[in-house]
Amino acid sequence: MGKRINKLKKIRIHREGTQELTLSAIAVVVIAVLLFHLFETTIPFWIFVIIFGLAWFMALNFYRCPIRYFNGDTTHLVVAPADGRIVVIEEIEENEYFHDKRLMISIFMSPLNVHANWFPVDGKVKFVHHQNGNYHKAWLPKASEENEHADVMITTPQGEDILVRQIAGAMARRIVTYAKEGEECYIDEHMGFIKLGSRVDVFLPIGTEVCCRMEQPTIGDQTVIAKLR
Repeated sequence: MGKRINKLKKIRIHREGTQELTLSAIAVVVIAVLLFHLFETTIPFWIFVIIFGLAWFMALNFYRCPIRYFNGDTTHLVVAPADGRIVVIEEIEENEYFHDKRLMISIFMSPLNVHANWFPVDGKVKFVHHQNGNYHKAWLPKASEENEHADVMITTPQGEDILVRQIAGAMARRIVTYAKEGEECYIDEHMGFIKLGSRVDVFLPIGTEVCCRMEQPTIGDQTVIAKLR
């Protein structure tokens, strides 16, 4: 497809969390100052600082955005679109778009994982579709079809259609998708972001070589999960 284009911004905190972290930090500081001056003892101040300070740093950890680049040739490779662990590797009947069998590889993200999502392959975005739904626990099989999700179909330079599905979970209630129909996309680019714990499914052609195993930890944009024919 020619020279790969890198559109990553040089950021350490994901843009989805910048406003929330800033406003919450201001609120914590203001309330802490009030508690320090309103009470004769500093106990309420320290209790508040410890509890809400830890909560703020947990949110900071959630919104961290590591700058990553895949080293090596990406031809035919499928990389993990998210940090997490492999929870599904199986052949399924995909009847919404393909109407045939597909190899599905699913990655579950806990609240402690980085929640940025990367494009798993180089190619061109064929379409983006958002579907409202339920909020089952993300690791359940029915979550892939019944939960709220966003589908991104990518056509590789070899003409293979790859479906990537961002799935909301019991806690995650917001899916952000940056992919745009008709745009070229590349490994190393952010495809989207899912708030709190959730899951990403990748639907691949039958005959694809699987390069991962069940329960294997994954690093988004780094771990090779499959090789296309």
